[in-house]
Order: sequence, then structure tokens, then C-alpha cells
Amino acid sequence: MAGNTTPAGATVISRVLALLGAFDEHHRRLTLTQLARRTGLSPATVYRHTGELVAGGVLARNSHGEYMIGHKMWELGLLAPVQTDLRQVASPFLQDLYATTRATVHLAIREDTEVLYVERLSGNASVPVLSWAGSKLPLHATGVGKVLLAYAPPRIRERVLQQLPRFTPYTVTQPARLTAQLSAVRRHGYATTVEEMTLGACSVAVPVHTPGRDTGDIAALGIVVPALPRDRARLTAALHVTAQGISRSLPPPTDHPGPQDAPNWGDG
Repeated sequence: MAGNTTPAGATVISRVLALLGAFDEHHRRLTLTQLARRTGLSPATVYRHTGELVAGGVLARNSHGEYMIGHKMWELGLLAPVQTDLRQVASPFLQDLYATTRATVHLAIREDTEVLYVERLSGNASVPVLSWAGSKLPLHATGVGKVLLAYAPPRIRERVLQQLPRFTPYTVTQPARLTAQLSAVRRHGYATTVEEMTLGACSVAVPVHTPGRDTGDIAALGIVVPALPRDRARLTAALHVTAQGISRSLPPPTDHPGPQDAPNWGDG
């Protein structure tokens, strides 16, 4: 939203949501002027609401006058089902996988047309990656993303296929080629990437099916390594064993959930 004029008819809640939505992985600290520009709210409105949000711990303000997400948002985020259920259940399995492979380990879900990383384990010897817990990356250029995209509803795949940005010379940007890869993921049960998101980083990933739920309700488990050919079979086997352990340990769905009770792990 451009300009510094408060949108007509905007409610207090919509203004607060706009302020919080102005922050992302590329904009972790914003001045009052930047917040006004990114939200379209007037500086006076931004000043008034940010003062209340800082007082409540939702936002924080540093000595340079920059605003950032506050501790209250972090505390509330930990209460989300994806944190309390999936992350807690998966944690010991992810630790074992990391100890076995010494590779960067990812656990992710789909949020609309992006990968949302729920957890990442890595060490000093791990391949450098762009992800961290809570970050988002494109579905088509990551191993976990291809798994999630392969099992996503057709409408999501159609939206992703309409725009496939290139991040490295090896990113798959041809819709027909990506479609063929997604079909292979569903047939073979795993996805791979070779330097498609970051040069020097290859990945293999598998689905984590949710017991008793639709096959579209999955998470993705992946690891990032410098190269795949020699270790692909061993790494894929380790991932499948770990994914099966996580899946068996997840709590079963409630009987006949209502619309407000049904689990939603990021489906946009």
C-alpha cells in the first residue's frame, strides 16, 4: 500500500495487523517513517499505535528509534499448534537425524505458496543455507518445498507454476519440468535439489504424513549437504525412517472435527 494516508474505513485491528505485517525477514527493524510508508498509515497513526504495541511487548524499540517484533509475539507464536505439536514431537527425531548425518536438518510446512521452516538444526560444519526457524522460502527451489508442493492442492500448484523465479543458474523455472519432478516426488516419495536455491547446497527431502488425515496435510523433512550422488540412498533412507517415527508419534486427529477445530498446518 503506497502513500502515507490512513485507508478509509480501516479499523484499529486492521491497522495493527498492517503494522505487524510490515515486518519480514528482509525488514526486521523499521523506523516510524518506514512503517508509515510500508503500511500506508499516517505517521501520527503509526506513532500512536506503535507506542501502545511497545507498551504491551508486541513491538520493541531500540536506541536508534527503530521498531522490531517484541517478546510477546514470540511467546504467542510458541502457542501455535505447529509449534506445540509438530515441533515438540519431532524434536528428538531431528536431533537423532542431525547426529547421524551432521547435515543441516529442516522441518517445514507449507504456508500458502511458500515454505515455512518450523525447525532447523545445523552445526559449524554444515552447509550454509538461507533458512532459519520461522523463515519462508519459495516452494519450487527447495527440497522440502518440492515435497510440500507435490502434495499440495492443484490450485496451489497452478499458482506456483505461474511464476518460477530464478535464484541460481540451476533453479528449475520451466513449468513442464517442475511438474514432471513433482510427479516423481509422489511416485518415489522424496525430492532433491542441486544448487537451486543456494550455490554449493544440495538437498533431499521426504514427506511426513499426518496419521488419519488427508494426504495433503503433511510436513516435509529434509537435509542439506554439499553433494548428493554418493550419499543419496543412505540419506533418503535415514529421512524416511525419521519421518515415519515423527508420523507415528503425532497425536491422532479429533473425531469429527468442526470447521473451527480442524487442524490447519499452514494451508493458505
